[in-house]
Amino acid sequence: MPRIALYPGSFDPVTNGHLDVVRHAVELCDRLVVAIGVHPGKKPLFSVQERLDMARELFEPLAAKAGCAFDCATYDNLTVTAARTNGATLMIRGLRDGTDLDYEMQLAGMNEAMAPDVHTVFVPASPNVRPITATLVRQIAAMGGDVSAFVPEAVAASLKSKFAG
Repeated sequence: MPRIALYPGSFDPVTNGHLDVVRHAVELCDRLVVAIGVHPGKKPLFSVQERLDMARELFEPLAAKAGCAFDCATYDNLTVTAARTNGATLMIRGLRDGTDLDYEMQLAGMNEAMAPDVHTVFVPASPNVRPITATLVRQIAAMGGDVSAFVPEAVAASLKSKFAG
């Protein structure tokens, strides 16, 4: 039976931290599905299609290099529902620090209660990407700061374009 993993998030935008998690995740599964959450009450910087395109462009080569099948999906319901819809029995979650761990342990517990067949796998962030969050990247970019150390080159260019003018 293939090991299918779901890596959920907003990916608004894709950061070097996301790339780090994917580099590890593709070694743990046979197929990785990056699931982009779509929340009607939230106004993301990048459209759903832009985030899907970013994820495919940046994550697919990492998966291919590892011999892992790759796909992207969107979801607007419970993450465990998205996992089941995509046939995933593993849910990948990145951890930067103890604060993340506390929150992620709560999520994992609730998810396990709803879907005992979907197991959460925590991937610790590499030291050089631990401080990176998509929220901080957006804030820095919005204020004209250089985000090139925190995101892939193509994302930095997209952010610059979004905030130009």
